[in-house]
Amino acid sequence: MSSIDRIALILVIAGALNWLLVGLFRYDLVAALFGGETAMLSRIIYSLIGLAGIWAISLLARPRVENEQ
Repeated sequence: MSSIDRIALILVIAGALNWLLVGLFRYDLVAALFGGETAMLSRIIYSLIGLAGIWAISLLARPRVENEQ
């Protein structure tokens, strides 16, 4: 797994946890940390998480390579 794959996976997990908080508690952690949901920094974070989700789709289509030891 490349470093970009790992970064994308971390961002996807962060986005999923944010949606969990929104769903359970109506609390948007990204908005709370970065100045509201319409703030430029929040929009950048949301965009990065969305792009990471698109990248993560490619992880499903890749052939699995077993590690040789």
